[in-house]
Amino acid sequence: MNIHEYQAKQVLKGYGAPVADGVAITSADQAEAAAKQLPGPLYVVKSQIHAGGRGKGKFKELGADAKGGVRLAFSIEEAVAHAKEMLGNTLVTAQTGEAGKQVNRLYIEDGADIARELYCSLLVDRSVGQTAFVVSTEGGMDIEEVAHATPEKIHTIAINPEAGVTAENVAAINAALELTGDAAEDGKSLFPILYKAFVEKDMDMLEINPLIVMENGHLRVLDAKVSFDGNALYRHEDIRALRDETEEDAKEIEASKWDLAYVALDGNIGCMVNGAGLAMATMDIIKLYGKEPANFC
Repeated sequence: MNIHEYQAKQVLKGYGAPVADGVAITSADQAEAAAKQLPGPLYVVKSQIHAGGRGKGKFKELGADAKGGVRLAFSIEEAVAHAKEMLGNTLVTAQTGEAGKQVNRLYIEDGADIARELYCSLLVDRSVGQTAFVVSTEGGMDIEEVAHATPEKIHTIAINPEAGVTAENVAAINAALELTGDAAEDGKSLFPILYKAFVEKDMDMLEINPLIVMENGHLRVLDAKVSFDGNALYRHEDIRALRDETEEDAKEIEASKWDLAYVALDGNIGCMVNGAGLAMATMDIIKLYGKEPANFC
């Protein structure tokens, strides 16, 4: 199960992670009051959809020259103008496909003075059977290109589940991110916090891109993308309450009510199989004969 950025930040803030103040809104009429709750003078207006690449995305209705799904505002009036333009329109990113996703929520957040943008994520590294930090000094919107063109800039630090995040692990992460001074000190508390949240909340993935070093030398979680293990949601009523069904495929929602594994695709040949391996083989055969499967499993 995926959640929105503002929800992910609420979860991480509950564990003590450094995040900026922000207010989620669902109507442009709420934008002015939301911005007035923040110190300013810089505001960031962020589209809340279950997809990455929002900053580089484009709104279908606004033309090729329109700004993306994450915008800076240097006044409350400008934040309100962004909100009016973004809400209700369809944002297309590299992860949404051509259909895009309608923006039904915005997150207006306090701005930050950024010195460096870093990449930090946690996931289960099945090659070693442990949760691992995946980090890079090359954070920001082009992390996929970094991973493709310069994979040596991506570092993986596996965490022994019996020991948790040790001082040696923190030192390795700090070194990989080239953190010094106050930022390195912040890392000593932040990285164990992220690991604790990942494990306790049964996350599948926790991605912070970017994790920033601010001009004052301290770390801040500037963005957060989190997904949870659906099989463990029965243990987390608080997380289940964050589900936004408007971001999900209606067929997948109906299937989940019957505990069926169903992933919607774009074709018109339905696949009813038992087991993911057979499902993949079935899709391969369908594709081999020039047709398109309607679903996986």
